[in-house]
Amino acid sequence: MARRYDSSTTTFSPEGRLHQVEYAIEAINNAGTCVGILAKDGIVLASERQLTSGLLAPAKTSEKTYKLSQHSTCCVAGLTADANILIDQARLRAGRYEYQYQEPIPMEQLVEHVCNYKQAYTQYGGLRPFGVSFLFAGYDQHYGFQLYQTDPSGNYSGWKATVIGSNNQAGKSLLKTEYDPESTGELPSVEVALRLAVKVLNKTMDGTAASSEKMELFVMSREDTEEKLCVHRILTNDEAQKVIDEVEAEGAGAGDS
Repeated sequence: MARRYDSSTTTFSPEGRLHQVEYAIEAINNAGTCVGILAKDGIVLASERQLTSGLLAPAKTSEKTYKLSQHSTCCVAGLTADANILIDQARLRAGRYEYQYQEPIPMEQLVEHVCNYKQAYTQYGGLRPFGVSFLFAGYDQHYGFQLYQTDPSGNYSGWKATVIGSNNQAGKSLLKTEYDPESTGELPSVEVALRLAVKVLNKTMDGTAASSEKMELFVMSREDTEEKLCVHRILTNDEAQKVIDEVEAEGAGAGDS
């Protein structure tokens, strides 16, 4: 029955499903994992680098984390070529809003704009959905640091911590047990969130030996200066390896006890 309806994005099946959108979500579930964690002094994004060949020249910029504006960034799981179109849309929208109103665009408005663009590709004939999910991280003066997840259908949702990409259910299960700001009464620090993000990636990478070449760790925080500008920083390999070593030492200590 499904085969009669899965070639079109604009036709519902008798069960009320859009099969092409579901297939796009399935493509994302096979992509490199991305983790987003909200901290009290920033946001941590961690990504799995999928190494395809040692002959490839090293990338000059990150292929997982993209700066959208001074106060917003995103992490990509899925088809990078599809993501580039949507990243350009987000940057254009953020720039036009700031030019028009002389202030940064609120985070949710930016996410909604990208999701409206995604949704249009599920409603018109001859188009296919974007095979990409995003974790949007940003800051605005009304709601502070925020983390959003989007999917190919055009849906988005706000999160304190989440995982997209391969083995995301295993990652979310770990976050449910390890990330518990309600019991402590406050969000964790960036340092604690970084260690938790590495733990989640270790869980989702199916026992692959963790190393700084296979993980990208990103932190967004705010300056201590009067302007309080957002700082976007990808940890160097040495800094990332230090966090990985701390997590491994913590795990070894827990095992000994």
